[in-house]
Amino acid sequence: MTMPSTTDSATVLTGMYAAEAEYLAAGGPGEASFDLLAPFFAPDVELHQADALPYGGTWRGHQGMTQFFLMMGEAWESFDMVEQEFLATGETAVVLTQVRARARATGRELSFSILQAIKVKDGRITEVRPFYWDTRAIAEVCAVPTPTD
Repeated sequence: MTMPSTTDSATVLTGMYAAEAEYLAAGGPGEASFDLLAPFFAPDVELHQADALPYGGTWRGHQGMTQFFLMMGEAWESFDMVEQEFLATGETAVVLTQVRARARATGRELSFSILQAIKVKDGRITEVRPFYWDTRAIAEVCAVPTPTD
């Protein structure tokens, strides 16, 4: 994948999601190289995930993004972005994504929406803030069952 040649946020995001599909098809976290995605993210990118999620917290830089994708791979056996809608103006974009996923720990499936506020500057993503409708449902689906007495 090459460096994005535009600063248009919709074009950058379209390219990034195509690179993410290529990354996942190549084996994803732990198998494929983050180099497929790196050109779309600024070196100091920040990803803010809800703390209640198994991969919650703030992830910074390319190393942080690599760690985030590893954590996502540990949580989800499959994570399919079924449908996406983009609203992008200038350096700001909002992406509504419908997800269908299967948790690795439980094998349970869940469909949910994510609304992401994304900032793009100089043709690279600088910040991502995903918003989930129900973080509890996601955390519960991913939670390792505890043995009962």
